[in-house]
Formats: sequence, structure tokens, C-alpha cells
Amino acid sequence: MRVVVGIDGHPDCENAIRWGAAEAATRGAELHLVHAFVWAEFRIPLGPSDVAPGLRANADRIVADAIELAREFRPGLPVTGRRVDGFPPAVLLAESRSAAVVVIGSRFIGRVLSLVVSSAGIELSAHAQCPVVVVRPTEDALLGNEVVIGYDGSRPAGAAVDFGLGYARRHDLQARIVAVLDDADDDDHDLLAGLRQYTPDAEIVEVTGHPSELLLDWSADAQLLVVGSRGRGGFAGLLLGSVSQTMLHQAGCPVAVIPRAAIEGPA
Repeated sequence: MRVVVGIDGHPDCENAIRWGAAEAATRGAELHLVHAFVWAEFRIPLGPSDVAPGLRANADRIVADAIELAREFRPGLPVTGRRVDGFPPAVLLAESRSAAVVVIGSRFIGRVLSLVVSSAGIELSAHAQCPVVVVRPTEDALLGNEVVIGYDGSRPAGAAVDFGLGYARRHDLQARIVAVLDDADDDDHDLLAGLRQYTPDAEIVEVTGHPSELLLDWSADAQLLVVGSRGRGGFAGLLLGSVSQTMLHQAGCPVAVIPRAAIEGPA
């Protein structure tokens, strides 16, 4: 499988390309860069005209520049790229069917540098058929000395543990699992005992209550934060669950979300 990075020509895509290139190299995989060409979806004539060649040429230039950048980051890495007609969520959801992971960037806006995850990022994190990683636009977001994994005993959380441990091993990092369990529930303690047997080399921290604040604190020193998506509902935001949404918008490091469809297949 290949590592897919969504690109749009904005400078904040650079860290997503850097992250994707590093991950592809450790997996021995191809890096595939995809640009969604949205103009084809609007009622704009894209046949022979003065406008259409410019729009398509600009999109192709975005792809070519991204390929060159990826090769600078990781010389010798197999890199491909293409322009695909369609809106970013649909294009990248289709790519997720055959990807090991899909990577996208986020950006800061406003005076307080509020982090914005695009609608494509939210929809991907809810519905993609592989893990989704959202990378911060600042270079220090690619630093850190550990992988932090949120765990609550659910299937998506179990998949998050697998993904996080794999990343930690490939990148020679320490893994810290934050287990959010109920002291009054014996089943939870059985799960915790099983988790310790499964992950003897990882640090496991048991906490109670809402984990968002604690996960955000630890993400400041992490190279990656991994959570499972277990929310339900009729809207993309609700499908993510409150913890996943908070991490995507506020964590200080790249965030990996394991969508339900990555475990159970498409609905």
C-alpha cells in the first residue's frame, strides 16, 4: 500500500508532504500526492478556452512542485502524483480505499492562530477506509519524542493502539497509552490487564473522567497523537466524537484518527 497526501498548493501542505514522505520511507512504501481539481465540478466550461488551460496547468504545476519537494525531503523515495477531478473529500475518500494512510495539512487563521481543519479533514476522519493523519503547519509540530495513544477499550481505540505502536517502532519512539477507564467497572480492569500483556514496552497511564485536557497536555511533547473515531450520529462532526474533534482542532502535534470504516469497512 502507499501513503497518500492531499495537496492544494498552499504553504501549509509542506509539512504534510514532509510527514508523508518520512512515513512512506519507514514503511518502504510509495508516496502518492493527490490534488483535487474542483473546477471540473462547477458549471464552468473547461473545453478549449483561455481559462481552462490555465486552471488545469496551475493544478498540474501544484502536483509537479509537490513531487519535487517530496524528493528533496526524501531522495530516492518513490513518489507519484496526479490531478483528480472532484472535491477534496470525495477524491481523498476514494484514495483511502487503497491507502495505508491518508495525510492532510491544517492551517492557522486569525490573530490567535486558531487551528482550522478543513471539511475534507473532518469528513475523512469520520469516513475514510484507512487511518487519517492531520499535520500541523508549524515545523515544531514534526518534533517530539513519543507517541501518545488514547485508549478506552473500544474497537477503534484498539486499532489506534496498533497504529500508534507500529509508528513508534518504525520511528524509534517511546509509546504512551492513556487508558480512560471506569474504576467501578471490573471489565475495564480486565481490558487494562490484557493491554499491558499486549504492549509490554509501552507506558500505560490509567485516568478517569474526560481525557481531552490530559491528551492535549501530553500532545505538546509528542510526535504523534493517535485516537479512534467512535462517535455516532447524522453529521460528520458527531461521527467523530467529542474527543477526536478536540484533538484535531487543538492538539499541538500531528493527529492520527482511526475511522470506523477503516476497521469495519464502508457502511
